[in-house]
Amino acid sequence: MHNKWKEKWQVSWLKFTLIICTFAIGGGLCGFAGRKLLGFTRIEKGTIYFFIYIVVVTVLWPFCIILVSLLLGQFSFFKNYLKKMAFKLQNKKASVNMQQITKRIAIFASGAGSNAQKIIEHLKNHPHIKIGLIVCNKLNAGVFGIAKNNNIETLLIEKEQFFKGDGYVANLKAQQIDFIVLAGFLWKIPLTLIQAFPNSIINIHPALLPKYGGKGMYGHFVHEQVIANGDAESGITIHFVNEHFDDGQHIFQATCQLTERDTPDTLAAKIHQLEHEHFPRIVEETVMAIL
Repeated sequence: MHNKWKEKWQVSWLKFTLIICTFAIGGGLCGFAGRKLLGFTRIEKGTIYFFIYIVVVTVLWPFCIILVSLLLGQFSFFKNYLKKMAFKLQNKKASVNMQQITKRIAIFASGAGSNAQKIIEHLKNHPHIKIGLIVCNKLNAGVFGIAKNNNIETLLIEKEQFFKGDGYVANLKAQQIDFIVLAGFLWKIPLTLIQAFPNSIINIHPALLPKYGGKGMYGHFVHEQVIANGDAESGITIHFVNEHFDDGQHIFQATCQLTERDTPDTLAAKIHQLEHEHFPRIVEETVMAIL
């Protein structure tokens, strides 16, 4: 055991002996000082006495160690030793705090929900991110089945409250939602909702914005326009949402090449592949960045 400590600290046998003496004398001095301090109180020996004694000794220990290290010429070693102890305690506290943080996501979708499914699969059992709600504007949309299969609560929304009411902010807050992911959601997000979740709403668009963005540019409408214009490439854009269609800050883009034989359908298949490959990962990275 002694050889292991000596090798770990990389010191001579003389220095190692002085270090051990510092620990022993410092610990003894700490215990003596603690008893003397408690002697000035009227606390009788018992559970409370020993609890206070432990607290006092814990506080006194580094001061006693430093004092003895000065007398034995080991101040440099113990200064670094105590710094390392403090660093480890801070890291442990930060780790515990991190483990207690969980961000709850609401996924908004209007259709079959293939992107929602991929995100749910990617984040399953994630220590810091939980899918708390699926929001949809179509009663018979396939995404409701995905939510049911994964035991995720759902919310069916209607236009009047979404655009002229509170944007369902109260419902989202009641579910403790922190972040919103638009995964094939076809309605424009109202300003009320954007203001309630600043820099916490992201969308995926099936084109390389700023090209082929704006009102009415979604799904096949985008792919048909890309093919009609004879573009050599297309792709996806993941971006933050603001009050304008497809105008928020870009987070990520990925591209795919087109050939003369591509049709809107074959291009759609390429875009879906990019979405499924990248969107879940970017969702995770974006949410983790705000923790």
